[in-house]
Amino acid sequence: MKMRRLGRTDLCISAVGLGGWPFGGGYDWGPVDAAQAEKAVLAALDAGINLVDTAPVYGESEAFLGRILKGRRNQIILATKCGLAKNGSWTDHDLSPQTIRRQLDESLARLQTDYIDLYQIHYPDPKVPLEEALLELARQKQAGKIRHIGLCNVTAEEMSRAARIAEISSVQNEYSLLHPQKGEAVFKACRETGASFISYGTLCGGILSGKYKTAPNLRRADARNYFYKCYRADAFLKAQETSNRIKKLAEYLRVFPAAAAVAWALSNQTVSCALTGARTAEQILQNAAGADVTLTPQDLAFLEGRPCTCTK
Repeated sequence: MKMRRLGRTDLCISAVGLGGWPFGGGYDWGPVDAAQAEKAVLAALDAGINLVDTAPVYGESEAFLGRILKGRRNQIILATKCGLAKNGSWTDHDLSPQTIRRQLDESLARLQTDYIDLYQIHYPDPKVPLEEALLELARQKQAGKIRHIGLCNVTAEEMSRAARIAEISSVQNEYSLLHPQKGEAVFKACRETGASFISYGTLCGGILSGKYKTAPNLRRADARNYFYKCYRADAFLKAQETSNRIKKLAEYLRVFPAAAAVAWALSNQTVSCALTGARTAEQILQNAAGADVTLTPQDLAFLEGRPCTCTK
C-alpha cells in the first residue's frame, strides 16, 4: 500500500482509506453483519490501509470500530468528526464549543482511545462562525485529545479562512468520476496551505464498482437515495455510462472496476487518500488494489469521456 504524508504532520496515511459509514447501521443502509464487517476491517489492515474514518452521526460505527480496533491502535490513523447529530429523521448542525467538547469526549469513549489522530469538522454550521469552532478544536489539540485538525465539505474560501486560524492538516470533500467538480475548488487552497485532500464518495456509494446492471430498488430512507443522487432513475442511466467505461478499462487492464475508479481519484496529485466504504473483505481488497494501478493520459481521457489528444 502506498503511503502519503498527512498535510505537514509527521503522520503517513494510506493512499486508500476505509470509510466507516456502512458499519453504522444508520441512515438505513440496511442491517450490518457484524462478523462480515469485522472481517472487512481486518482485511483492510492486512492490505496496508491505516486511515480509518468515521463519525458520531454514522450510528454505531464508532462503537463497532472501537471494539474491533482495540489492541490495534498503533496500526491505524483514526479519524472522526464533530458538528452533526441525529434528531429523529433530521440531522442537526451544531459546532458550538460545548457540543464539540461533548461529542469529542463521547467519540473517545466509543472508540476506546484517549486521542483522535485527525478530528474533523463534518460540515460548517451556519449558526456558528467557523473561527469559533476552530479555536475550540485548537484548545482540544493543546489538551492532547486530538492530534490534528481537518475540515470536511468546505469551500475554498472557508478553507483559506480556516488556515488563518489553525493549522489544517486535511480537507475531505466528495470527489469521484461522477462528481469531479466537487473537489476542484479546494485543490489550490490545499496546495497553498500544505493540507492533504481526502476524497470521499470515491465509488459513489458503490455505483462505480460496477455492481449494478439496473437501478437498485433502494428503501426510501436509504442514504443513497438522497446523498448519492446518481441512484435516482433520472440520473442512473448517465451514471451507468461512466460505470461502463470504468468496466471496459478495468477489463483491459485486468483489474477490478472499483480499483480503476479509485486509481482515477488518486491520479490527481493533490489527492492524498481515496476513502472507500466496504461491507466485505472482498470489497476491501478490490478497493485497495486501486493504489497500485497507474493510469495513462489515454486511460484518463477514456474514463472521463473526452477525446484523447495525447501524443506518444
